[in-house]
Amino acid sequence: MAAETGAESVEAAESADAADAVKEARGDADGAGGPDDSWGEVAPDAARRLLLAAVEAFAERGFHATTTRDIASRAGMSPAALYIHYRTKEELLYQISRVGHERSVRILTEAGNSAVTPADRLAAAVRAFVRWHAERHTTARVVQYELNALAEEHYAEIVALRRRSEEILRGILEDGVAAGDFTVPDIRGTALAVLSLCIDVARWFRSGGTRTPEEIGELYSGLVLRMVGAPAAPAAETADGAGRGA
Repeated sequence: MAAETGAESVEAAESADAADAVKEARGDADGAGGPDDSWGEVAPDAARRLLLAAVEAFAERGFHATTTRDIASRAGMSPAALYIHYRTKEELLYQISRVGHERSVRILTEAGNSAVTPADRLAAAVRAFVRWHAERHTTARVVQYELNALAEEHYAEIVALRRRSEEILRGILEDGVAAGDFTVPDIRGTALAVLSLCIDVARWFRSGGTRTPEEIGELYSGLVLRMVGAPAAPAAETADGAGRGA
């Protein structure tokens, strides 16, 4: 009985992942902030449909267990139609990885430029990065955890984009250390740790859980600020002011 219950739980989790993948592709996943525009550049429409179908299939079955027939069927096309737009299944994964990692760079860049102080920039970057990995968690799992299936030249290109994300975060940390706001003995190691913390949200997050993507973003931004030793100046000033006024 216990074994059967465990198997049923696994099947239920896999079904939930598949349902989330479909919802994310359509932009109506629970907690999502509307349609994801990451795929807007993909044209024509048939190529975009195949890409979204591949995200669903890879999220549900994994890259190696997915066939081109699976993907074409989900897109409502014949297997032959798939090859008009993508030469191989690996090329589909590469396009998904490229779009996802370019999105990551854009999220970190825009959030990091949205504030003035290093602490506010770091908090904004973490908050936005975590939120995307929660809102689009099945998509993000394909983007972040199927890299080893890429061909060598595609893998190298994606790794370069991942390094760009690291450089953006490292730059914020360096600015914070230079300003005396952060205490970070190992900037590169800390940048990698922060990125890993954010990316891992995609592995465990499920829609309909106890926390929303926004709440997780706020939680993680606070954790990261404490990690780098950012001072809680506003709270201290408020307390001091209240004490003097009393």
